[in-house]
Amino acid sequence: MTAKYSGEAFRTRFGPWAVIAGGSDGIGESFARELARRGVNVAAIARRPGPLAALVADLEASGVSARAIECDLTSEGVAETVASATRDLDVGLFVYNAGSNRKARRFLDQPVEAALFLERLSCRAPLLLAHHFGTRLRARRRGGMILMSSLAGLAGAHHQATYAATKAFDTMLAEGLWHELTPDGVDVLGVLAGATRTPTALAESDKFETKMDPAEVAAGALDHLGKGPNFVPGDANRAIAKTLWPVPRIGIVNAMSQAGAELFDLPHVAVIGREFHES
Repeated sequence: MTAKYSGEAFRTRFGPWAVIAGGSDGIGESFARELARRGVNVAAIARRPGPLAALVADLEASGVSARAIECDLTSEGVAETVASATRDLDVGLFVYNAGSNRKARRFLDQPVEAALFLERLSCRAPLLLAHHFGTRLRARRRGGMILMSSLAGLAGAHHQATYAATKAFDTMLAEGLWHELTPDGVDVLGVLAGATRTPTALAESDKFETKMDPAEVAAGALDHLGKGPNFVPGDANRAIAKTLWPVPRIGIVNAMSQAGAELFDLPHVAVIGREFHES
């Protein structure tokens, strides 16, 4: 895959700082390490101080600046905590990576709090933080946001009804923000990951040993910034997504945006880009 932005062009558009929510291990850690490799400073948000401190030390040893932000993304004051911890940083990229399906169980066989926890983690927190950083990026007139989603969000499913629903929310939010913010110089991307070999996933099942490398997911997503509203890592995953999403997404997003604009007497300008299955 050929990246739209590389080298100094990437650092200029998405640096000097990136903020990664859910950044201490798995795909979030891979985003942090890949961004550091590209010369971007990293502020990582996570709940566990130990892995967070270790990651920050590694990033600083590689030659970039790094900051640890200890925060529970499901907390009531998450937006205020993150805003305060990053107020002095010139942020060019925001990545929301939290929200894995750790407990695949039937909806009614779990307390409703389990579903509400996923709603706070995968809907409420990304909504609040996307609004905060989106406002900053729009004023800056350049930068990007990545919202991690999942192929699970393409259909409802037994044992993961809430998880699939929250990931569908993330995908639709990313598509809408892509259309809204592209004219303002902000690249928004929803990443629909398939099964990935992360510590969280491996703790649930050793079947994830053979799944996708999180470093490949992160690098591919960063390379796709600026190309379109969605990215699906992995050829096999893209084939699945294209089967489930046979109608081009960009045409649908533009059509829905235009219909809404006409209904409420608002302006509309079509946005162009590449589909997730195009290089």
